[in-house]
Amino acid sequence: MARIAGVDIPRDKRVEVALTYIYGIGLNRAKAILAKSGVNPDIRVKDLDDGDIQKLRTTTEAFTIEGDLRRQEGMALKRLQDIGCLRGRRHRMSLPVRGQRTRTNARTRRGTRKTVAGKKK
Repeated sequence: MARIAGVDIPRDKRVEVALTYIYGIGLNRAKAILAKSGVNPDIRVKDLDDGDIQKLRTTTEAFTIEGDLRRQEGMALKRLQDIGCLRGRRHRMSLPVRGQRTRTNARTRRGTRKTVAGKKK
């Protein structure tokens, strides 16, 4: 199993798809990494030789991925929460941040429905 940026990428997938298992690498960035390193994107990970894996490792070091990227995103969210801006407060309350409605919808952020008894008259 090839290990790139501290992640074991799956052996039976094409290199192009297997690189997307690394946090911070999508399909477009995976294609760019393969083009820059000169590795064939159609080859399977198990068929890579050590030289190709080393090329991929050195090429991915140019990007912010995995732990560093997670840390940067966490610090950005913490900064928003510390300064008390609207986006930070919405993150803290687990509500939609980008202006979506919450009276209906927003189930992903707010969680499952909680039934509340009707008000007595």
